[in-house]
Amino acid sequence: MKCDRIAPLGLIPVVLAALMFCSFAWAGEADVVDVRVEIQADGSYRFDATVRHADEGWGHYADAFEIVGPDGEVLGTRVLAHPHVNEQPFTRSLGGVKIPPGIATVKVRTRDKVHGLGGEIYQVTLPGRSK
Repeated sequence: MKCDRIAPLGLIPVVLAALMFCSFAWAGEADVVDVRVEIQADGSYRFDATVRHADEGWGHYADAFEIVGPDGEVLGTRVLAHPHVNEQPFTRSLGGVKIPPGIATVKVRTRDKVHGLGGEIYQVTLPGRSK
């Protein structure tokens, strides 16, 4: 039996849907690429996190970063309210983060609307605290 077609016509919608999904998820996970941290006058901390993600628009963009303690507790979250398609990497701040005594290092992680949490995590030592 000879096949004259590359794919039966019934598969075209399936192939197109698969290609659309692949391009939708192409941006991958968001990465934290740098963090600067300062202690504030009230003893809380301000984090300036630089995030890199191939934002594709409202359906797939880095939508938050979190400050996480050594036990996995989320100590602060900065919601990112819109895509940064033409601004990569980008830096945003989160102030007023209270870190319990005894914690000298925290991790900063990010998430995106498609993959959730993932990508590169950045660990930072807090000023005024020793390891």
